[in-house]
Amino acid sequence: MALKLEDPELNASFVFTSFTGNRKISMEEGRNYTSVVMFVLLGLTDDKKLQFILFPFFLGIYLVTLFWNLSLIILIKMDSHLHTPMYFFLSFLSFIDICYSSSISPRMLSDFLKDEKIISFFACATQYFVGCWMALTECCLLAAMAYDRYVAIGNPLQYSTIMAPGLCQKMVVGAIGSGFFNSLIQTISGFNLHYCKSNIIEHFFCNLPQIITLSCSSPFITQMILFLEALIVDLGSLFIILLSYGFITASILKISSIKGSVKAFNTCASHLAVVALFYGTALAVYMSPNSDHPKKHDKVLSVFYVNVIPMLNPLIYSLRNKEIKEALKRTMKRMRHVPH
Repeated sequence: MALKLEDPELNASFVFTSFTGNRKISMEEGRNYTSVVMFVLLGLTDDKKLQFILFPFFLGIYLVTLFWNLSLIILIKMDSHLHTPMYFFLSFLSFIDICYSSSISPRMLSDFLKDEKIISFFACATQYFVGCWMALTECCLLAAMAYDRYVAIGNPLQYSTIMAPGLCQKMVVGAIGSGFFNSLIQTISGFNLHYCKSNIIEHFFCNLPQIITLSCSSPFITQMILFLEALIVDLGSLFIILLSYGFITASILKISSIKGSVKAFNTCASHLAVVALFYGTALAVYMSPNSDHPKKHDKVLSVFYVNVIPMLNPLIYSLRNKEIKEALKRTMKRMRHVPH
C-alpha cells in the first residue's frame, strides 16, 4: 500500500509505503523537511505463529507481576509487624515494578496481535518517559534500601532513630523526584530532535538510544545527556549500593558467632539478588557493542529487564523471607475467622 501526500503551502511531498509482510513503513522526503508523526515498532519477531505463542506466555508473566506485587503491597499494608523501613521501601519497589511493567507490557501484548505495530510520536514519548521514570526511580530506591540494610547491621541499636519515618519518606520522595526530573530531561531532549528519515524502531518498545539514531539533526547533546545521567543516577546509585555493602561486609566480619553472621547476611540476600538481576541485565543491554548481531540479543535481554525482573522481585523477597511468610499466615488466619 502506498499513499502520496502533497502540501502546496510547504511545497513538499512525501510518500509512505507499507509492506504488510515485514510491517515496514518508510518515508521519502520532498524538497522541505517533514516531521515524523508516528513510529513503527518491529517487535520481538516477524513470525506470526511465534507471536501467537508468545502472547499467552507474556500475558501470564504480566498477570503474575500484577498479582504478586499487589499482594505484597496489600500484605505489608495490612500487617503491623511489617510496618518497618525495610518493608516500607519494599512496598514502593513493588509499586514501581507494577508501573514499569504496565508502561510497556500492555502495548507489547497488543502488538503481538497486529500486523503493523504503529505508535504515535506522542505515545512513544509518553511510553519512554514513564518507563525511564520508573527505571531511574528503582535505581535510587535500591540505593536507599542498601543504606537501610547498612544501618540495620552496622548500627542496630540506633536503627529506629536513624531510619525514622520522616527520613524514609524523604528518601522515597527523593527517589521518585530524581527519576521524574531526569526522565523528563531525557524525553524532552530526545523527542525535540528533528525526525524526518526512517521511522522504524528496531525494538518492541520506545527506547531512546534506538530512536535518536533515526534523527536527521545532530543527537550529540541528547547522547551527552544520556551519558551524564547514566553516570550520575545509574552508576551513582550502584556506587552507593557497593559502598553500603562494603560497610555491611566489614560489620558482618566483626560478628563473632557464625549464627549471627549468617543471620545478618540473610537480611541482605534478597536485596543483593534483586540488585544483581537489575544492574546485571541493564549493563548487559546498554553496554553491549553497537552492531547488528548484538541487537537481536538486546531484545532478549530487554525482555528479561522489562518483563521478567518486575515479576521476580516480589518472589525473591517473599520466598526467602520468614517475616513475610509469617505475615501471610497471620493474614490467612484472620481471613478464616472473619464471619461471613
